[in-house]
Amino acid sequence: MRTLIQDLVPIAYGQLYVESEHGDEPQAWESMGGQQNGLLGAAIPGALFLITGTHTGRVPFTVELHDAEPPLSAEWEEVVEAPFHPLGRTVVVTWGDGPAWELELADIDYRVRYSASGMDEAKEHELLALSDDPPVIDRYLLQFWPAPPAPDSVVRRTSQSAAYWHDHALRQPAPPTPEEKAEAERVAAEAARAEQEQRFLEAETRNWGGRLPSDRVRALPGQASAGARLDGEFADSLAAAGADEQARVARWIARRALGEARLDRVDWISEALDGLDGGGVLQLPSIEDRVLWDRLWSEPGLPNTVVTTMDGRVDNFRQQAAAFPALLALRASDPLIGALEALWAAGATFGHGRTAELLSEVRAAFPEL
Repeated sequence: MRTLIQDLVPIAYGQLYVESEHGDEPQAWESMGGQQNGLLGAAIPGALFLITGTHTGRVPFTVELHDAEPPLSAEWEEVVEAPFHPLGRTVVVTWGDGPAWELELADIDYRVRYSASGMDEAKEHELLALSDDPPVIDRYLLQFWPAPPAPDSVVRRTSQSAAYWHDHALRQPAPPTPEEKAEAERVAAEAARAEQEQRFLEAETRNWGGRLPSDRVRALPGQASAGARLDGEFADSLAAAGADEQARVARWIARRALGEARLDRVDWISEALDGLDGGGVLQLPSIEDRVLWDRLWSEPGLPNTVVTTMDGRVDNFRQQAAAFPALLALRASDPLIGALEALWAAGATFGHGRTAELLSEVRAAFPEL
């Protein structure tokens, strides 16, 4: 026999725990579920839940490790037994963040005997436990020995406290098996994912004005997505059209935006648009955005008009800066992206309060869409 612990152990809320590092945290009534005894909860794998008579204070507590079942001593008023298998490093801990005592237990099946004396007296005189020099009233012994798993049992019962807890345990349902718990966790996680997806879908629907467009439109990047949000129904129709029709719409919208900002009067911009109308490839002075913007701002006699941004937050936004990206949008390899990026630039060019006017013009120009 080896004595693993022999100490005055602090008690709070009449509870002590034995926990394994890979086991679940012992919960009072779940630990007792399906048991005959209510003093030693062992229904949760890798954990034990111990009830004491003292509510708050210190009690003598001993833990012993035996090679075989120890003899039953007559000095103990309450004796219960239960099976236990440690799941990694195992410690005795007090309630909350109290101290811990490590138990050197092998990875085998054990029988555990929990013995107690003085539980009723401790409850009757529980205020004494809080005095400066508290008397020792109740005491406890926890014994381990190797044994195959077997149901818990009440070996001896004499106190009213123990009777109360035994009766309480009999009314608790058995805790879920590891398989049942895993399935419950899976179902809960699936429900949480479904709820999250539903919230995301509802938020996305609101962002699209109450009507979700096609997956193709929903997947559009950046400013193409912003342009699609100006009119999701039109964007869906455009996405269903062929590439030639999408390119034709892109050219029309770009020309309309550039004309609104009077950038179509700039020679190299006008020539680029005319070249596209003839079925050619967009010809610009450079492939670099920075160079093109510098070329635009250095253009002599460049118009300078202002609008309020679509969201109404910024006044005096230069209209030419809003319109020029419509031309750059025509470089997109995907004509749908080019058309919707141009639509966003056109919306910015028209400015706050004129989006409906722009969309009306686009729909009139392409009634088939």
